[in-house]
Amino acid sequence: MNTATPATTGWVMPAEWAPHTRCWMAWPTPERWEPLFNDVCQTHGLIAQTIAQFEDVTMVVRPDQIAEAAAQCGPNVNVLPIPVNDLWIRDTGPAFLVNQSGQLAGTRWQFNAWGSKHGSYADDAELSTRILTHLCVEQFNAPLVNEGGAISVDGNGTVLTTESVLLNTNRNPGITRAEVERLLCAYLGARNVIWLPGCTVDKITDGHIDGIAVFARVGVVIAELVADRQDPEYDILRDNLRALQLAYDCRGCALEILTVHRPPHDATWFDDFAASYINFYIANGAIVMPKFGNRRFDTAARDTIARAFPEREVVQISIEDVAEGGGGIHCITQQQPATGGCRE
Repeated sequence: MNTATPATTGWVMPAEWAPHTRCWMAWPTPERWEPLFNDVCQTHGLIAQTIAQFEDVTMVVRPDQIAEAAAQCGPNVNVLPIPVNDLWIRDTGPAFLVNQSGQLAGTRWQFNAWGSKHGSYADDAELSTRILTHLCVEQFNAPLVNEGGAISVDGNGTVLTTESVLLNTNRNPGITRAEVERLLCAYLGARNVIWLPGCTVDKITDGHIDGIAVFARVGVVIAELVADRQDPEYDILRDNLRALQLAYDCRGCALEILTVHRPPHDATWFDDFAASYINFYIANGAIVMPKFGNRRFDTAARDTIARAFPEREVVQISIEDVAEGGGGIHCITQQQPATGGCRE
């Protein structure tokens, strides 16, 4: 394992809208998803097939589930036997890096199941290493508990994250904000960190950035709000918006902010339902984003995302079963930048 940092050796994490070689996904396991397992597998397979229309998809699958995953995903999705505990590869997979020579590497964060919220996560904690080893690329071992859903990068030196995750004692006890900033910049090849308050009522992730605000391009952020003043996140999301309005990126520029409203709460949803429109995947030539059955809100969110990415086709998929687990399309995907490495 390399003891240098990406920043000192010329590596950076590209923005998610940069070209991709592939999308990585991980197949759900029945232990984590009963009684929704069959429905989640069907939706997961549909998402993989949809992304595969725009770029290659590799699905990592627990070896004893290879046959069922291959059947659900179809011939256009590559299935790779690697042990996993769950499908949240955004959090358990590597942060892919590139350098000016067109090479590929990856940062491996320390993973503790979102602050030890699950008792069995040994395979997920090793997933980054196994993927990077499979690709035969350089690995950087970051001494920071973090998840991919907790960061959004603009590929130009700025990282967006939340205090409620990375300063949480269930992940990095005793570490200072300045030290977290130093480590984020060192292992992402960045120069500037924008901190948002996050969301303390989110009991699954403690307030991942990919359900609050994400970069759409350099200098442009999409932020979520809720319209219902009785919603427990009404004030929280507005506090995050105010922090964005006061922020500057690494160029010293204020941010242009687009907003979308989450759909109103549906009585049929579980308490941890992740009704986030910005939890989308940016594919080559497309945005694959959620819809939740409320035509007014689904359409308004789609229109905003289409304006933010005018050069890409926007595809919406119903993800109610995946969202019941506390995540969305961004949470179950991880982009590999379109650069080298000795294996593709």
